[in-house]
Parts: sequence; structure tokens; C-alpha cells
Amino acid sequence: MTLADSPGLLLPPAFRAVRLPPAARETAHERACALAAADAEAAGTLVVGARPDLVDVAVVLAPEEPLAVARLAGLVGLTALAETVGSHGPPDKPVTVDAAGALFFDRARLGGGRLAWPDSCGEDAVPDWLVFSCMLIASKREAGDPGHTPDSTSLEEEGFATTGVALVESFARHLLRGLALWAEDGAAGARARARGFLGTEAGPPALDGAGWFDPARGGPRL
Repeated sequence: MTLADSPGLLLPPAFRAVRLPPAARETAHERACALAAADAEAAGTLVVGARPDLVDVAVVLAPEEPLAVARLAGLVGLTALAETVGSHGPPDKPVTVDAAGALFFDRARLGGGRLAWPDSCGEDAVPDWLVFSCMLIASKREAGDPGHTPDSTSLEEEGFATTGVALVESFARHLLRGLALWAEDGAAGARARARGFLGTEAGPPALDGAGWFDPARGGPRL
């Protein structure tokens, strides 16, 4: 079942879902940032896009630490995305992420994660909000022959059993667990959990989307 077809999402109580209509032109990231900037009570909102070719999710968070520390939420979110993909994909293929926030499945780009905060927030100030968002390529049918886009792959090509609902629900659970473990174990624990996907140098990636997001198509680069 795809996100467009699903009647609802079973999310942990910490989250409340906002579904973008099929005709929406904005991404989940854009809607979540707008909600966060307009509503001080938006924390916990999980925005889900409706495009059939993407799994598009964004979560509004309420940080308690200065931005220099709070931005570690991006690494926690990226780890949650990698754990989600790893738990649903064929077990014999590696899942990795890079310092640009791109996620690779069997060495082909499948998606990535981004982190946003208010433009006016300095490194030593506590942000009013954070938004972690992520995308996965569900299908590349629009791109034609896969040989024309050899650097990327899709959930459909890789034989994932689901391309929507179960992945979003699983991501929410992994993210909630990751945030809880970060609070419990500190930054060192969060970096240690990321190391299996990011490599030995698990510092905060530059999660601005520049390494994987294509603004022209509103999704991961093919």
C-alpha cells in the first residue's frame, strides 16, 4: 500500500500526522518549516507528502539545547532513516549515509535527510524549532531507462515489500527511539549508533540537502 492509498498512519503518541493533498506542490520539508515558524505548538507534527514516486516525511522538533548541540538531531534522524531502510530492505545489501546527508542502498543513491532551523538563530542560541526531513525514491518510472540514471535506485527496483505506510511508521518509531537514546546516552552514544552507517568519523553531516536534493524535481537527484 502506498501513502496515497492509505487511510491512516499508526504513529507513536508523540507524533501527530499532517498529510499533504495529492495536488500539493510543496514538499513535506517546506510545509513542516512553515508550520513550525507559525505555531509554537507545532512540535511533534509529522508531515507526509503524497507524491507516489517518493516517500517524503518531515518532523517538527522542539530543541532544548543551543543550536551547536541541537543540530545533532540531524544525525539522529539520518540514523533513524538508515535503520528504517535496513529493516525493510533485502538483508544482503548495505545501507550507508555520507557527510552530505545522502543515503545509499547497495552503493546507489536512494534518498537523504535535511535539517532546518530559524535563519536568525545563532550557534549559541536555542532554536525555537528544528525540522528534520527525509526522502526516499519510491519509483523511477518517470526517468525512463534505469541505465540513464545509474547513480540512483528506488524502493521499487530494489524489491522493497512496501513503498509507503510501513516505512513512515517505522521511521517514526526509529526516530523516537533515537531521540530517547540520545537523551539517555548523550552525544557520544548518538554518534556511536551512526557510525555503522556513516563510517568511523560520525560527526554531524551537512544536512542542507545540497548533496542529494534536486530543487527542480522536488526530490532526490536521479
